[in-house]
Amino acid sequence: MTLPSPLLTVEDLHVSYGRVEAVQGVSLSVGAGQIVSVIGANGAGKSTLLGAIMGALPSRGRVEYAGRTLAHTPLESRVAAGMTLVPERRELFSSMTVEDNLRLGAYTRRREGAGDLGSVFTRFPRLQERRKQLAGTLSGGEQQMLAIGRALMARPKLLLLDEPSLGLAPLIVREILRIVAELRDAGVTVLLVEQNARAALAISDFGYVLEGGQVRLSGPAADLAHDPAVVASYLGAGK
Repeated sequence: MTLPSPLLTVEDLHVSYGRVEAVQGVSLSVGAGQIVSVIGANGAGKSTLLGAIMGALPSRGRVEYAGRTLAHTPLESRVAAGMTLVPERRELFSSMTVEDNLRLGAYTRRREGAGDLGSVFTRFPRLQERRKQLAGTLSGGEQQMLAIGRALMARPKLLLLDEPSLGLAPLIVREILRIVAELRDAGVTVLLVEQNARAALAISDFGYVLEGGQVRLSGPAADLAHDPAVVASYLGAGK
């Protein structure tokens, strides 16, 4: 089987908060057209890793995207180049409508964004039903759909998703992750950070296990899902 060429490569990445090193020498690769998941317990450094890749946090190491090293590249330029982050807290504008939140996602493309509303509404019919509703009045699942929809308005090549299942009911989690799998099938590359390891590995091509800010295991997602260490720590009953 021919492996896809990497769209994102991270080598020896370090991120510190004062004297505490939250990410310690992490290296990973995300193949074009893949879903790659990073699983691990709360506090493992997963969200910090995404923030550093996106340029929202200072870091040491090498981040290469689409063949270009991103040293000193600001967050806004990374977005313009096709990287988009859906943060754990979603960071919606609660006093603005669903439609206005979506339009803000296309701000880097200005006039080009209008045509993408239809595409987002096709993928998320519930958002079309609530297009004039204030974002702050949506349910948790609807807010997550809006956060992903807003990211898609930027036409990302690489979508970074931080804990999309957090706080959502199991039925909504399945729907959100089904949509993530559809995005991969539509050509969007996804780096997925997720505590729900079973659900993440089920839709992923490759996975990394992060513990204490370091990669402890990595491999094809199907192999990790059957690895005894992963099963014991992350896939046991109730996980």
